[in-house]
Amino acid sequence: MSSQSVQPAPSAGRRRRDESMERPIASALPLDGEHVLSINESHERCAALGLSRIGAPDYTPVGRADFSLIRERNRRLFTHAAPVMELLYGQVVRTQSMVVLTDAQGTILHSLGDEDFLEKAGKVALAPGVNWAECNKGTNGMGTALVDETAVLVHADEHFMHANHFLTCQAAPILDPRGNILGVLDVSGDRRGYHPHTMGLVKMSARMIENHWLNDDFSDSLRLHFHPRMEFIGTLMEGILAVDRDGRILGANRSALDLLGLSGAALRMHTVTSLLSTPMGAIVDRGRSLLVAPMRMALPSGQSIHVQARCNWPLWQGGWTAVSDAPAGAMPAAPELVGKAVDAGTPTSPLVAEATAPKAPTPTFARLLCGDPQVETVIGKLRRVLNRDIPVLILGEAGSGKEMLARAIHAESRRAARPFVSVQCASTAEAQLEAELFGYAEGAFPGTRRQGAVGKLVQASGGTLFLDEVGGLPSGLQARLLRVLQERQVTPLGAMQPVDIDVALVAATDRNPRELIDSHCIREDLYYRLNGLAVKLPPLRERSDLMALVRRLLSEESPHRDLGLVPEVETLLQRYDWPGNLRQLANVLHTAAVMAAGESLITREHLSDDFLEEALQRAGAEIGAVAASEAAVVSRAAVGATTGATLEELEREMIRQAVEAADGNISVASKRLGISRNTIYRKLRWRAPE
Repeated sequence: MSSQSVQPAPSAGRRRRDESMERPIASALPLDGEHVLSINESHERCAALGLSRIGAPDYTPVGRADFSLIRERNRRLFTHAAPVMELLYGQVVRTQSMVVLTDAQGTILHSLGDEDFLEKAGKVALAPGVNWAECNKGTNGMGTALVDETAVLVHADEHFMHANHFLTCQAAPILDPRGNILGVLDVSGDRRGYHPHTMGLVKMSARMIENHWLNDDFSDSLRLHFHPRMEFIGTLMEGILAVDRDGRILGANRSALDLLGLSGAALRMHTVTSLLSTPMGAIVDRGRSLLVAPMRMALPSGQSIHVQARCNWPLWQGGWTAVSDAPAGAMPAAPELVGKAVDAGTPTSPLVAEATAPKAPTPTFARLLCGDPQVETVIGKLRRVLNRDIPVLILGEAGSGKEMLARAIHAESRRAARPFVSVQCASTAEAQLEAELFGYAEGAFPGTRRQGAVGKLVQASGGTLFLDEVGGLPSGLQARLLRVLQERQVTPLGAMQPVDIDVALVAATDRNPRELIDSHCIREDLYYRLNGLAVKLPPLRERSDLMALVRRLLSEESPHRDLGLVPEVETLLQRYDWPGNLRQLANVLHTAAVMAAGESLITREHLSDDFLEEALQRAGAEIGAVAASEAAVVSRAAVGATTGATLEELEREMIRQAVEAADGNISVASKRLGISRNTIYRKLRWRAPE
């Protein structure tokens, strides 16, 4: 019992003054000074508003008609949040907790939770239709997050009102791409079940909703996805910028602001060119190229980032204006010029000429053939099953061109005029992926769009469905997908009647199929349904057409000039083993082409420092191995002298013998010799014409 409890009861007037001076009891949780300061400031605000800590709170919900209006106003927020809330609840289920969504004024729109805890929460009106703004319910996760505009933990007696001391609340605001608060996502539970990891789940879920909102808001704009580490692109950690045709920044997600170290207002003062030192035209040209690999760029701080451009590219086919570097507030380009192609006969600046690059060619079998016999074999197999209703499974390492091959299969088929629909199975939450694949009927979820949503299985009907990284498909969806593929009918979520579909099926994975089955990542019956014909794309280090690929990519990077390589760079590329495969090669060449603007040859000065350092190290190691093999060849020099063979011919003969000893397996031969596959191909090609 506190010391205050033994004091004589104060008068009503004094009681208010004493309450205003009361501070939250120190929490047993390991909290920092900033948290304590935030709670104390919230308590002071509540006291200043005249709220009582011990009085009965106002539990009156808003009227039914008013709540209907509130939910209608926030229909879009609920549409984006509902699947994420389901996923979040799956992480906290059976922990005496609930997931809560409020609007920007603190009114609870929706909640999910354990039934016994919902009953307990209902006693303090922690339920839809009740306003939990700080001015109504005192210090609490949702209300205080709205005031502080940041993620907030309010635990036990940190709640201003005694009635709420049994709660622990962890909440994060949901922001739109311009930084305006849309609402709050919160996990509230019994204080005895507090877990520090819950806040991380809440923050990640709020960011997921924000990213969905941004992509929806700017579906017709160019979006730049970026991160200092390439593997983080496509995750919740990536930054996303939405930009218009002039390169002006329209909006950003929270990760973008964190990575850039800028406020939303400061960011909107920039253009793409001033922020990334890269012309808008170069970014668009790259985004529409055949190999959509992340671009390497530098921020004004000097930090290097990887950037991937995404857009509804057909909307950009008419061209765009050059990026304006005029100060903020300057008059934009005339509207009638935006989106119009530059006339071929009109003199233009190099920037405008680059910005009007032609549309990237559609991947076809012919475009993928550059002389490698392994790729030729793959294409030959695919030609034989084309239009035969045989599903295709593409195997290959990350970056080896699996989606390009899938698009080529579609383009070569009778379905080419119909949709090609790609589904990323590995990086999408299960609830979201289910709605994305199967769609949902009108009224399937409270607050969703009136007409429902068409799933990707129906969207792809008549065309091709591409399931990328199919090994990451959540197990709960695999049985349902198998049934759909067998019956050729899909029933949207919440619907009663199935919809007939007709899709050509292409799947891809970078994992060993047998490992996927043995580890139960994929059902064996689904695997055999997907695997009508399995083809394996070779990694770049095992292909013999490296320089042909380089020439093709350079011609696509710089269609208006003849761009080549100096011999030193060509040797470096040939000796490198390309762990990132085609995606890495495309990225390296794009950076080099941009750096070599106005020049006809790419030199080592045009390569990014990290790639150059790694390539030189690998080349040095290979040269050492070759030198060792050449030392062995020297021992045969006497024999060579009698036969007239040169050292180079003897070395080539030794490599040929190693390949024969390995039964033609270049990989085995390269390991035995300690040199790369490309070196073997290069050495064996250095044969004098007969």
